[in-house]
Amino acid sequence: MKNLLFSFSFLLFLSKGFSQTYVPYYGTIVDQVSESNILTNLTEFENLGVKRRGTAALQNTLDWLKAEYLSYGYTASQLQEYSFTNGSTTCKNLVVTKVGTLYPNTFVIICGHYDTITGKGTNDNGSGVVTIFEVARLLQNIPTEYSIKFINFSGEEDGLVGSQHFVSTVVNATNPKMDIKLVFNIDEVGGRADMTNDTITCERDTGSPTTNNAASNVITNELITCTQLYSPLNTHLSYAYASDYMPFEDNNEVITGFFEKNQTPHRHTASDLLINMDPQYVYNIAKAATGAMLHFAVASTSSLNSSDFVDDFQVSFYPSPVREVLNINLGTLTDNYYSFSMVDLQGKVVLNQQVENANLIEPISVIGLPRGMYLAVLKTTNKTITKKIVVE
Repeated sequence: MKNLLFSFSFLLFLSKGFSQTYVPYYGTIVDQVSESNILTNLTEFENLGVKRRGTAALQNTLDWLKAEYLSYGYTASQLQEYSFTNGSTTCKNLVVTKVGTLYPNTFVIICGHYDTITGKGTNDNGSGVVTIFEVARLLQNIPTEYSIKFINFSGEEDGLVGSQHFVSTVVNATNPKMDIKLVFNIDEVGGRADMTNDTITCERDTGSPTTNNAASNVITNELITCTQLYSPLNTHLSYAYASDYMPFEDNNEVITGFFEKNQTPHRHTASDLLINMDPQYVYNIAKAATGAMLHFAVASTSSLNSSDFVDDFQVSFYPSPVREVLNINLGTLTDNYYSFSMVDLQGKVVLNQQVENANLIEPISVIGLPRGMYLAVLKTTNKTITKKIVVE
């Protein structure tokens, strides 16, 4: 009964909280998806070679991924590498975190793998990688209510090793457990050069455990609607299987995904190349994915809000009101050393702390401070950011 009540409440929350109409501001963002970026990045992915575990090509691809995210304005503190053992070698997942403005501890995950088997894998899964690139690029400076994790998994072709490791050692090892709103997986969305590619398969959870299936169905139908609102693609509803969302599904998370409708015959072969794909199809999928992520993460609908967000370097302090621990989100500041102070209404500095080698999120104890309004001040060598904080 408890699970049924939770599912019912969750469905009501979704139906009330997320109206699905075309948002003009979202449309202006989606229109900035770049067809030339898609083609360039697919070409670069292909040129990196066969990205098998233990190869220089796999490491070179990881380096390329990091450089790409940094070029979009993400900072080193927003990038994390998670190493895991894959056979006799060490592989790495790359996670890029963008902190939300209202629900910073709840995450929308968009993911896809970057390893390949036998061939260069330009479709499987270079197409997913470049789609995630465009979403990350376009959402970098847009405030979203929910935090976003852009994840590039390795080890997918060896049996979802990388995503399983992430769920076991990161999601479930976080205290409290990482709160995930949904997982949106993108795998093999390159289409076929010899066919008309006008439909994308939208995947929902139909497996066990079944307690997350209803919520997955709701989310996937929202994905379908977003695809229809923000891209020219038709949609096909199907089931999820054999990709990096499965360890999350087994962990009772809510999942959805994109997969090409016209499935390539070149998967896991040396002919999985750009010449056998449809880059226009990937471009349209990137538009659909961007619209969906704006919706899922509840992005701001105002360019003015985005301007303020950029001016503050995406720095935030949460929660407010705060009782014991205030979290400092470094945002896009590149300084790894700063001072943080709390100033009361009389102008007295009641807390002052130096933070060295700063992580993206740094906890600061406010235990002992009297209840009331304070000014929180973060100072780097040449920047000062201030925000009001309430201590309970």
